[in-house]
Amino acid sequence: MISFQNVSKTYHIRRFHKTVFSDLSFQIATGTSLGICGANGAGKSTLMRLISGVESPTSGRIERTVSCSWPIGYASCFQSSLTGADNARFIARIYDKDIKELCAYVEDFAQLGPYFYQPIHTYSAGMLARLAFGISLAIEFDCYLVDEVTAAGDDRFRQRCEEALHYRRETGTLIMISHDPNTLRSYCTRGAVLNKGVLTFYDSIDEAIDVHMHNQAAA
Repeated sequence: MISFQNVSKTYHIRRFHKTVFSDLSFQIATGTSLGICGANGAGKSTLMRLISGVESPTSGRIERTVSCSWPIGYASCFQSSLTGADNARFIARIYDKDIKELCAYVEDFAQLGPYFYQPIHTYSAGMLARLAFGISLAIEFDCYLVDEVTAAGDDRFRQRCEEALHYRRETGTLIMISHDPNTLRSYCTRGAVLNKGVLTFYDSIDEAIDVHMHNQAAA
């Protein structure tokens, strides 16, 4: 289970203050496949970083009884001067995984070719997403967080991503952000809409998509 208790998040940048969430409370049950809709800038990626623990709330509490991946596609978890392989080795040590096995899995899954052994500051956004995807799937998390990344790569890579995510959905918890309704329908059964700092849950992903589209039209 993932629980937010009166969570607020505010960014302070020089004289600019941005409150993304204020007093946000909800629970996501283990085994849920949840699609989160929202306009650009609504705070979806911030929410994912809070769920994963990449960022901490300004106030309130976040409790997790499951292990969470970082948001797949989130590149800031990497050291840009190191190679993809070196980053994979480092993360393997953090999670106490066999280094050779993890690197072999990532190299095969991400399909980066010789770039796997090049500094990741030479990578495109899609290559970074594929590396993050491969490393995330190489580690067995209870909950996988996916942030608009399933379109990275060629058809073969996308098919492998789809198969892997469907398997994770059946065996654990999946939380996904996407602007593509068909992608959300493919992976998620429940839905939520993030609008003006409020996260509202719906019993079906179709209902959430309909509410989101209505909000977009009204805006």
